[in-house]
Amino acid sequence: MSDESEVNVFAALNYIRDHAKQYAQAKANRVYIEEYRKTLKATLMQQAQQEGATASATQERDAYAHPDYAEHLKALGAAVEEEERLRWMIEAAKLKVSVWQSLGANARFEAGKV
Repeated sequence: MSDESEVNVFAALNYIRDHAKQYAQAKANRVYIEEYRKTLKATLMQQAQQEGATASATQERDAYAHPDYAEHLKALGAAVEEEERLRWMIEAAKLKVSVWQSLGANARFEAGKV
């Protein structure tokens, strides 16, 4: 196996270790933003009610149309993007470890066949 085809399993393992906390924080941020969306909607519905919207459907419509809600959805999108980016980088590192295991097994098998 040449140096170019070797998998640096330790770098992959270090990547997983070094980014686990960052991934956990990204996931926590995404969950918080998802849950806060409900609070924001309720607050905006209350605001719509105070401005004269008596029907809950009207309050809900006004809440969803509010610029603060739209801005919150952008933040949710960014949080999901960051969480997914980190998740797939960690998955890629896991795959490198898996490839390293397979290459090692193949090398042992070939050595036994000779």
